[in-house]
Amino acid sequence: MKFFKLDLLTLLISLFILNSCKNQDTIGLGVTSSSTQLNGTLIDTSTIIVNTIPEDTVITNALGKTPFGLFNDPIFGTTEADLAIDLESPSGYTIPTGTVTIDSAMLVLRYANGFYGDSLTTRYKANVYQLSERMYSAAQYYNTRSWKYNSSTLLGTQSFFSRTHDTIGIGVVLPGIRDSIQRVPAQLRIPIDKNFINNLLFNANANQLGSNLLFENYVNGLYLTMDKSGTTGPGGIFMMALDSSARIDVYYKSLDGTTIDTTVTSIPSTLHAAQIKHTYTSAIQTELNNQKTGSRNVIYLQGTAGLRAKISFPYLKNIIKTVGNIVINRAELVITPNPSSIIPFAPIPKITMYRYDIAGQRAPLQDANAGDPRYQGVPVFGGYYSYLPNSGLVYPGSLPEGYHFVITGYISDLMNGVSPDYGTFLGAIDNTNISSVDIAATPQVASRSVAIGTDKTSPYRITLNIIYTKIAQPIPANPVY
Repeated sequence: MKFFKLDLLTLLISLFILNSCKNQDTIGLGVTSSSTQLNGTLIDTSTIIVNTIPEDTVITNALGKTPFGLFNDPIFGTTEADLAIDLESPSGYTIPTGTVTIDSAMLVLRYANGFYGDSLTTRYKANVYQLSERMYSAAQYYNTRSWKYNSSTLLGTQSFFSRTHDTIGIGVVLPGIRDSIQRVPAQLRIPIDKNFINNLLFNANANQLGSNLLFENYVNGLYLTMDKSGTTGPGGIFMMALDSSARIDVYYKSLDGTTIDTTVTSIPSTLHAAQIKHTYTSAIQTELNNQKTGSRNVIYLQGTAGLRAKISFPYLKNIIKTVGNIVINRAELVITPNPSSIIPFAPIPKITMYRYDIAGQRAPLQDANAGDPRYQGVPVFGGYYSYLPNSGLVYPGSLPEGYHFVITGYISDLMNGVSPDYGTFLGAIDNTNISSVDIAATPQVASRSVAIGTDKTSPYRITLNIIYTKIAQPIPANPVY
């Protein structure tokens, strides 16, 4: 039997376990004769082909969470995520009279949830440069976009540790009274060159400040990158909330006669995009170079538009040819991370599974599509990395460690030829959405997983567990001999 490749002992054990659980795998048809009762049978099939492939390119502007950082992963290699942001004219700003002295100028970028990397020992160093090209609100910027910037002039730099959940105290300028200290959410604050700010605001000509368009044409924006020589340790990837709070705060004094006025002006930023670059290790490059040489023993899944896996089940139809008419009670795909790969960097909290339609576009599996009657909800479909005691999702007891997908509808349709396999895939996904199944490529998660593929020598190899019931062929009412 080519379709399940099991030894006799395993099959007998599986049948014994399943037959001992009366409610687990039996379809109740209201029959009482033991000769017509239908019992479930388990196939732990090894007929899976899986390969690591590059993730699709993604649009990185207007993201709720934008990656930024430098991560030297010992398994995957190096990931670089740089930022391009625009600068806009301060609202209602006019050049102050008198003599202006800048106390400080600070680029303020707020952290979002999703940091991945070393938060204990790595000391990060971020550098800021001026863009040599403008950003446009109507444009779409992909993660592969290479931005032009003036690398010869450093506008700002800051060394820091990963403290993405610690509030900080900042000075607040209050007119007419003593300045105060205010606690604010965790943020990255980078001092910006005062001469640069003087040329933007205080020594600017009237034309430069005449409109926001003229201001943007003059300044272009800023480019942020991690200093490779100044960042120690393995590093990591931060997620930044580059919303309306992204800005440069300029604290200055103006002396007009005998009057000294201390104030703050903010240069806002509303446009942002990320440039993401992956430099892979030789082990991963070997997998990418052997996508069409059969199934592989290792699967690499990576966020930040890195890596995904293509998976197929080429011999499903052979089950019907060999066994006969069957009903699929349950089909579950189990992907298990390599235990040696999860320390010190944890696996992706959640992955997704999807298919291509006839046009080569991403589409949800039947079991992940709320419009399909076989859809049972996000938790049942699965994809979370965890073990859930007494979940009841697989067998009585604990859910084994790994990623589990219940794909009964999809496997049934593949087996019966209802749904052609135009391509089925596994990929990294953000785990914050709990109301639907995400299938789009995303840069908003930076974690990664190393899972076991079809390595027959490993107890952690990928498996497709199919519980089916064979349907007895009815005897015709008027048999013809």
